[in-house]
Amino acid sequence: MKIGLLGYGVVGGGVFELCANSEHFDITSVLCLQPESVPGGKGVANADTMLADESIDVIVEVMGGLHPAYELVSRALKAGKHVVTANKHLVCHYYKELMQLAAENGAALRCTAAVGGGIPWLTNLERARRCDFIQWISGIMNGTSNYILDTMHHSCVPFAEVLASAQRLGYAEADPSADIDGLDIRRKLAISANIAFDTGIPEEAVLTYGIRSISAQDVEAFAAHGYTCKLLASAGLQEPGSIYAVVEPTLLGADWPEASVPGNYNLISMEGQAIGKESFFGQGAGRYPTAYNVVQDLEDIRCGIRHFYTNACRDRMVDNTRLRRRYYVRTSAGSDWLTSHTECHWPQGGVITSPVSPVEMHAAIHTMEQKDPGLFAAAVL
Repeated sequence: MKIGLLGYGVVGGGVFELCANSEHFDITSVLCLQPESVPGGKGVANADTMLADESIDVIVEVMGGLHPAYELVSRALKAGKHVVTANKHLVCHYYKELMQLAAENGAALRCTAAVGGGIPWLTNLERARRCDFIQWISGIMNGTSNYILDTMHHSCVPFAEVLASAQRLGYAEADPSADIDGLDIRRKLAISANIAFDTGIPEEAVLTYGIRSISAQDVEAFAAHGYTCKLLASAGLQEPGSIYAVVEPTLLGADWPEASVPGNYNLISMEGQAIGKESFFGQGAGRYPTAYNVVQDLEDIRCGIRHFYTNACRDRMVDNTRLRRRYYVRTSAGSDWLTSHTECHWPQGGVITSPVSPVEMHAAIHTMEQKDPGLFAAAVL
């Protein structure tokens, strides 16, 4: 199978290495900023020849970002070439369009590495939904935020210090906003929910709050009450056909498997009507874990896969008003709403609210943050 590779960074280099050790895959050209850095003289500075080459069966996109990734992937699908991508931003933003392009041109579109890194989450979600009714999905889908929270729980050091450590280790980008503000996990949840529930919700429909303002004092308070904080994504079906979709810091007791997930690992679960709960644990990012799932997608295409994970994309409304959760809130801002919804006070300074919807809580957070930008809140499960 002949392959055109778009991108030769951390993941692209890993894909190149793994394919070089396979008798089934031949990467014939690699689009990158420094073509001379690619072994065998396969580097190119322009993708036009690659996309026009009828001998190339698959385009692998690991360059990241929306542009020019969108334009190149669209051209590949229109040319009837299969596409494998690890780009969750691209798949999430252009979900319906890319899915339709692949179907119209008889091309496979696979993105297993986009959600869960090296975890075979999307392929197992695909298998489950073929013969079962998926009721909900949930989990830790971002290794950077989990590394930060896990380190703070074990070392009780300030957030800024742990973030700097994550950046030195390569877990976090120079601009860590996508990870710590929940944007990365929001995209992964949207893709997962769309496949699980045969819908096409945009990422903006996922109610999202991150961990930027968590403090060591918060973590100490959580531990004193037997809780561990994780940035959790969750989505599920509701009657009569709507779904909920929320990303927010969540306090979990020791009996939750997610509470013990270490370092930059991920744990993603689903519950089917027949199979019950299944969970998938592993490396959520990194050169070889992510490249591994890219190559697994290539193997699936080589073995005859010619489709996306679902062929349905019906409209479903996202309704987060029907959920009810208690919340931990630590703020110096006076709030009549918070006072009227406080169920108990913690000695360390935070309060626990009575059960409210995530919509109501997130709106209250936004209002209180105008007076107290350092506010932190987390759902309590």
